[in-house]
Amino acid sequence: MDKPDRTLIAQCLQGRAEAFGELVRRYQDRLYNSVYRFLGNAEDARDVVQEAFLSAFRSLRRFRGSSQFFTWLYRIALNHAVDWKRRKSLRALPEAFAQTSRNEPQDPSLLANPDWHLQRLEEDERLHQALAKLSHEHRLVLILRDIDELSYEQIAEVLDIPLGTVRSRLHRARLELRRLLQELEQESASGSSYQPEVKR
Repeated sequence: MDKPDRTLIAQCLQGRAEAFGELVRRYQDRLYNSVYRFLGNAEDARDVVQEAFLSAFRSLRRFRGSSQFFTWLYRIALNHAVDWKRRKSLRALPEAFAQTSRNEPQDPSLLANPDWHLQRLEEDERLHQALAKLSHEHRLVLILRDIDELSYEQIAEVLDIPLGTVRSRLHRARLELRRLLQELEQESASGSSYQPEVKR
C-alpha cells in the first residue's frame, strides 16, 4: 500500500531522501504533462520539472499542508515554467489543445476519408493561431481548466487569485477564443471561396 504524501514528507524532513524520491516517482509524469502543455517543448518541460522538484525539496519545510502536496508542487512548477518562458522568449503553444480538438467522427467510415482529415488539420491550425493571439493570462487559465481539468478552487490556489477572478477570466478567455476562431474561419472561407473546375 502506498504511503500518504504527508508520511513521505515527514520522512523526508527527517533526512530520508528516498522518501522524496518516492514523491518524485509519484508525480513526475503528471507534472511533466502539465508543464509540457504550457511550454509546448519536451526538452524545456523536462528541465522545468527538474527545477521544480529541486525547489520543492529545498522548500519542503515551508509546506504547511493547507493544500494537497501536488497543488503546492504544481504552483512551484508553474512559476518556473513562466520564468523559463520569459527567459527563452518561447512562443510555442501546447499541442494538447490541438489534440483535444480532434474528436473522432460519429461515422467511422470518415476516418478513411482524406477530406475529413484535411478538415481536422485546418481546424487545428485555426485553433493554434487563435490561441497564439490570446493574452498570457487567458491562455493559462484555459490550459489549467480545459486541459489539466483543475477545479476552479485549484486554479485559484495555483494562480493565487480569488475564485471569482478565475470564473470571470475563464469566461472572457472562452469568449475571446470563440471570437478569434470565428474570424479565422471566415477568413478561411473567403480565401477558399474560388475553386477552379477540374476536368474529369
